[in-house]
Amino acid sequence: MKKKTTFLRLAYPLMITLLTYLPILVVAVYSFNESKLTSTWGGFSLKWYRDLFADEGMFEALLNSLVLALTSSVLAAILATAAALGIKNARLPGKRLLEQASLLPLIIPEIVLGMVFLSFFSLLGLPFGMLTLILAHTAFCVPYIYTQVRARLTVMDHAVVEAARDLGASGWTAFFTVTLPMLAPAILSGMFLSFAMSFDDVIISIFCTGVSVNTLPIRVYTQLKTGVTPEINALCTLMLAVTILCYIAAALLKRKKPRVK
Repeated sequence: MKKKTTFLRLAYPLMITLLTYLPILVVAVYSFNESKLTSTWGGFSLKWYRDLFADEGMFEALLNSLVLALTSSVLAAILATAAALGIKNARLPGKRLLEQASLLPLIIPEIVLGMVFLSFFSLLGLPFGMLTLILAHTAFCVPYIYTQVRARLTVMDHAVVEAARDLGASGWTAFFTVTLPMLAPAILSGMFLSFAMSFDDVIISIFCTGVSVNTLPIRVYTQLKTGVTPEINALCTLMLAVTILCYIAAALLKRKKPRVK
C-alpha cells in the first residue's frame, strides 16, 4: 500500500510535467526538421533558422518587441520602485488597500486590461502605435517589479540608511549610495520578469497597437492562422530560449544578497 501511494505521488507530478512541457519540446525538435511538413521528420537541418534570419519583416517585428519590452521594463522599474518606497513610508488611511490595488494588473485578465487600455487611449485621443504599447505594457509590468522591491524592503536593514543620514548624507545621497544598491537585485530581478512578460505578450498588444507597428507575438499569431510553418517553430524556440534566460537571470538576482557601496 505504501509503495502504491509513493508511485501515485510521483506519477501525478510527472504526468503534469509531461503534458506541460512535451508540446514545447516537440516544437523545439521540429524547428530543426528538414521537411517542410511539421508532421514528418526529414532529418536534421538549420535551414528554417536561416530562412527566419533572412525575413526582414520578422526582424522588424523583433526589433519592435525588444524596444517595447526594454522601454516598458525600465519605466516600470522607476514607477514600481518609487511606489514601493512611497507606500512604505507613507502614513495614509487605507494604506493596505492601496497596496492591494497596485497588484490588480496581476489579477485582472489580460483581455479585460486590453479593452480598458483601448477605451482609455481612445478617450484621450492618442494615436495607436508604439506610444500606446509602451504605456500599456508599462502599466502591465509595474506589479512584477513592485512585488520584488516591496519584498526586499521588508527584509532590508534600514538602520544602514539611518546611519548614513546621521553621518551627514542627504536624502538623495543616502538613496543612491545605500538604498538603491540594496534594492538593485530586486529591481533587476523584476525587470527581467517584466521584460519576459512584455516580450511574450500578445493579447494586450493586439488591443493597443496601430496598423504601422507590428510586434513579434502579433506577427506569429497572424501567421498561425494560415498554419504552423517550420519558421514559426524556429522562432518559438528562440523566444522560448530568451524567456528561459530571463527567468534564470531573475531567479539568480533574486537570491543575490544586497551590497552597499
